[in-house]
Amino acid sequence: MLSLAVPLAEKVGVDTIIVPIGGGGLISGVAAAVKLRAAELGRKVRIIGVQAENAAAYPPSLKAGKPVKVEVRPTISDGIAVATPGKVNFPIIRHFVDEVVTVSDDGTAKALVMLLERAKLVVEPAGAVSVAAILEGKIKKSGKTVAILSGGNIDPMLMQRIVAHGLAASDRYLKLRIMLPDRPGQLAATSALVADANANVVEVVHTRHGKFQINEAELELHIETRGPTHSKAVVKKLRDAGYQVRQIDDI
Repeated sequence: MLSLAVPLAEKVGVDTIIVPIGGGGLISGVAAAVKLRAAELGRKVRIIGVQAENAAAYPPSLKAGKPVKVEVRPTISDGIAVATPGKVNFPIIRHFVDEVVTVSDDGTAKALVMLLERAKLVVEPAGAVSVAAILEGKIKKSGKTVAILSGGNIDPMLMQRIVAHGLAASDRYLKLRIMLPDRPGQLAATSALVADANANVVEVVHTRHGKFQINEAELELHIETRGPTHSKAVVKKLRDAGYQVRQIDDI
C-alpha cells in the first residue's frame, strides 16, 4: 500500500488520501510515508482517516490525547471494529493524520453497491468506508482525492444481505403497505399502476387479518426502483389513484 500511496502523492499530485482505520496500522504507515515525502517536495497532502460510527475509538482518543476504549456496537464493517487505538499507531496518527471522520452502516452499504456497479470492484465493508465518507459528504474541499480500498474479504451471503440493504438505503428497493377495498381486481389494479410507473414488483403479501375495517385488506409490495426520484414517482402514482400508501423502512 505504501508503494502506491507515495507515488500517488509525489507524481500524480494528489491533495488528499482517505484511509480506513481499525487499529491504525495502515493509516500510520501511509500517513508517515506520504507526509514525510511531501515535506521533502515542499507539498502538502491531507490524510483523512475513516471509522465506522459504531466502532470509532479514534475521535474520542484524539480529543483526550491518549488511547480511549469505546464500546463496539454491531457494524457491517467488522474488519475495522476495534475498541482501542493501537499503542504504537496512536502517536503516529496523532502527529500525521489531519482528521478522522465516521460513517454510518447505511453509507457503507451504499458505497459497496456503488463500487460493485460502477467500478466492478468487490470490496469488503471495512474497505469501503473511505468511499462512504465521500458519499456522505464528510470530506470537504479535498482537491484531487484518492480513497484507499483496503480489502475484499467478504462472504457471498453477507454480500447479498449488504447489497439488499444498500439498495434499500439508496431508495432503490421500496417497501409499501397499501390499504385496499376488499373486492376483486384491486391487486391487479395496484400492480398495473406500479408497472405504469416503470417499476418492478418483486414480492407481494396480501392479508385480510389486521387492525383495519372488515371490508378492507392490506397489501404489502416490495418494489425495485431506479432511485429516490423514481421511488417518489411510484408512491405518487398510487396515491393519485386514491390509495392509502405507507412506506416501510424496516427492510
